[in-house]
Amino acid sequence: MRDPRYDILFEPVKIGPLTAKNRFYQVPHCNGGGYRDPSAAAEMRGIKAEGGWGVIFTEQCEMHHTSEITPFIELRLWEDKDIPQLRRMSEKMKTHGALAGIQLAYSGINGPNLYTKEVPLAPSALPIRTFTNDPVQARAMSKSEIRDLRRWFVNAAKRSKEAGFDLICLYGAHGFGIFQHFLSRATNQRSDEYGGSLENRSRFAREVVADMRDAVGDTMALTMRVSLDETIGELGFSNAELRDFIEMNRDLPDLWDLAQGTWEDCSGPSRFKDEAAQETLVRGIHELSDKPIVGVGRFTSPDVMAKMVKSGTLDLIGCARPSIADPFLPKKIEEGRIEDIRECIGCNICITGDMTMSISRCTQNPTFMEEWRKGWHPEKMNPKGASQSVLVVGSGPAGLEAAWALCRRGYDVAIAEAGTEIGGRVTRERKLPGLSAWGRVVDYRDYQLSQRPNVEIYRDSELDAESLLEFGFENIAIATGASWRRDGVSRQHVVPMPIAEGARVYTPDDLMGGTIPEGKIVLFDDDHYYMGGVLAELLASRGADVTLITPSAYVSDWTNNTLEQAVIHARLVEMGVEIVLNRGVTEIAADHVLSNCVYTGRTTRYDADAVVMVASRQGRDGLYHDLLARESDWADAGIKSVRLFGDAEAPGPIAWATYAGHRYARELDGEDIGDALPFRREITELAAE
Repeated sequence: MRDPRYDILFEPVKIGPLTAKNRFYQVPHCNGGGYRDPSAAAEMRGIKAEGGWGVIFTEQCEMHHTSEITPFIELRLWEDKDIPQLRRMSEKMKTHGALAGIQLAYSGINGPNLYTKEVPLAPSALPIRTFTNDPVQARAMSKSEIRDLRRWFVNAAKRSKEAGFDLICLYGAHGFGIFQHFLSRATNQRSDEYGGSLENRSRFAREVVADMRDAVGDTMALTMRVSLDETIGELGFSNAELRDFIEMNRDLPDLWDLAQGTWEDCSGPSRFKDEAAQETLVRGIHELSDKPIVGVGRFTSPDVMAKMVKSGTLDLIGCARPSIADPFLPKKIEEGRIEDIRECIGCNICITGDMTMSISRCTQNPTFMEEWRKGWHPEKMNPKGASQSVLVVGSGPAGLEAAWALCRRGYDVAIAEAGTEIGGRVTRERKLPGLSAWGRVVDYRDYQLSQRPNVEIYRDSELDAESLLEFGFENIAIATGASWRRDGVSRQHVVPMPIAEGARVYTPDDLMGGTIPEGKIVLFDDDHYYMGGVLAELLASRGADVTLITPSAYVSDWTNNTLEQAVIHARLVEMGVEIVLNRGVTEIAADHVLSNCVYTGRTTRYDADAVVMVASRQGRDGLYHDLLARESDWADAGIKSVRLFGDAEAPGPIAWATYAGHRYARELDGEDIGDALPFRREITELAAE
């Protein structure tokens, strides 16, 4: 039964003419699907409705063709043809009593219009602000074009109503929405009645809300998502000015949706942002308006959620990433199953789906965005197949997820772990600076497996092929992980680089195992994700003189996709790490390295007492190949299948490992589909010639 401490989270909340059944509010979030994968996105939102969310929103929906953010894949509501796919989404959202919301966005200064080829429109004429620095500028809207834009919002509101939505969110936060562009002096440099004073800069928002109320306000709720603080200095829309704006327009929307000024600040990873990190920016705003307030902060603890409401800080608990990690979070709190919540680890892998224009993933929830494509449900497994038993060799993220999914299907599962601790790479990496929250990947699965009678975990159990043939398990699942290479093979070097005898070369495995080199250290990062930056931080914190060399133009380049690259660079500079960009390492000597410019090839010597090599990883697949060599013995041993997966098969981020483990479990004993596509997809309809 539900803990009475959390009763407040299940109280209904009135939002304009509507009532949300509880305080759980899934704020708009991207998913990599957008207009390309509407059914996948719709089913994903429908699962959240089943999970108990009171309000569920779409991602950003581009409401007019004159402002779009290609190459990024969002929703579109440009014409009536777009209504059916959006109606499918709203219907899924409302299946269990949730309110369905759509976020209407006009990107203005952020919309390069690479697809439509329209000239971008913004409050003032300025270069387009995008992640890719597109060489395009927007021109300032005339007053007649502002009137046009107001009409376009009304048209979009009417289409949203026809598509079945209950709420409309007007996007003006994260620097992405036209409302923020009008409110901020950084992007609004007009001298007419739409610029200058805060009252003037608020005019556009007031006009649009009034227009939309006349059109749909008696049946739909209008929410406004505004920036808590742009954090760009005096020109920006500050937290103080936000408070003035809300007090001046206290009854403007039916709900205030408050989010940090930049996406990087709002959705910062757990490495740099704690739960409820935006509380101080929101505290006290409720005194300025009687309208309900929703805010975000990677809320994973029901105690923190209840505190936010009881303190009068928030009326609704806004969640994006936590709703991805566990779509059933509200229902688990309601049913008194707090320990079953799959807590978000704040790794921001989900965001990379949007940033890379692909389908999103989640490290904790491998079913995310596979609800329609593969029919995967986060809480329900497909029935068990013909066989009975599975031995999972390795207890890293792939092995643990496979075991957790397999035991729910009904298989008898044994996990063999060579070491004394389960968790594999996660158990090691969680001890690195800023990555403690990542340990939830292990903690959640460890607890869940401990509750199952059909699972046994055997530690200190390093196995060979002969042992596996003797045990009598029908299915052998090998998830033995990977090791970091010491020889430099990665992107710059596809064969081992020259390393002199006597050179002290360490890998991330060495450092995570407790061997920390001292003195002057060169860290060569040809991996480009988080590991190089994290280890540079570790070494600097231990007093080493660190020079980080990378062939990329950015430190930890791929973390641009997780919204943390700039913070990583700043952190390392503050810690005294020398950062050398656009340079590789061609040779390692006993007391120095030779580094080459990636453009000219010219070399420079860097003195080094030791080198930390963050290159690539090599799957530990020896046991698998030993078993393959004895395939003729499988039948006599009762073995029906042997499968290699996770990092042992092909190293990748942790989310790739949990996905691989889940997929193995789902597909065990399944039909051979031959060359058929293993997931569903949608094809663009051909227009009439």
